[in-house]
Amino acid sequence: MVRGEPVTSPLERRGPGAARAELRVAARQGGRAVLPFRRQIRVLHTCRRGRIEAARCPDVVVAKIDPRKLKKKQTVNISISGCQPAPEGYSPTLRWQQQQVANFSAVRQPKSEDEEGWKKFCLGERIHSEIDALPNNESIGIDYMKVGFPPLLSIVSRMNQATVTSVLEYLISWFGEKKFTPELGRWLYALLACLEKPLLPEAHSLIRQLARRCSEVRVMEENKNEEQISALNLIICLVSRYFDQRDLADEPS
Repeated sequence: MVRGEPVTSPLERRGPGAARAELRVAARQGGRAVLPFRRQIRVLHTCRRGRIEAARCPDVVVAKIDPRKLKKKQTVNISISGCQPAPEGYSPTLRWQQQQVANFSAVRQPKSEDEEGWKKFCLGERIHSEIDALPNNESIGIDYMKVGFPPLLSIVSRMNQATVTSVLEYLISWFGEKKFTPELGRWLYALLACLEKPLLPEAHSLIRQLARRCSEVRVMEENKNEEQISALNLIICLVSRYFDQRDLADEPS
């Protein structure tokens, strides 16, 4: 032993954890301390020293970073100005801007149960109301309320399965009494792409109804419009082959 070095017991050298363990052993003996008196004193001293050392540790430790190193590597650009003004002849009219805001608002408005609203939304007022042309006194760009909104990803990706099935039902119902149009074909294709497998019973019935209607329209096609025939064939193919309705499939030529 080196002179001047504090005398420590084996228990102290083992640390406060060992001291607490021996106290727990003592506590299990019917609540009576069974350790020798001198050892009890050492245990209590070791526990007290452990609490003092823990109290000296800071609650929050902050890393020491040299700000000069960061200053060389990061660039922060802050602009408080507005958009760059449009060059002469590039700025849209106020009427055009108001029309685009109205169109964008319409994207968010149809509810799942609004059958007429969805028909107008997908097909446009011109097709839905069977109007050859709507008056347009000023060129304000595409008026989607008149020609119908295309099935953009930003629109169909927000539709849950209940809405997809409802809109599909509305359009198939409309198609049952009206002619096939490119606008209708695009929406039918997009809605079929959104259907999840396995199909719900309601969706299963709807797509079979759609395939049968397409076959009926194809038979009545007199002008042999290749584009329309191809669109009808595509829908029948997807329903029968992709969605496993093989009894509705066309026989290969």
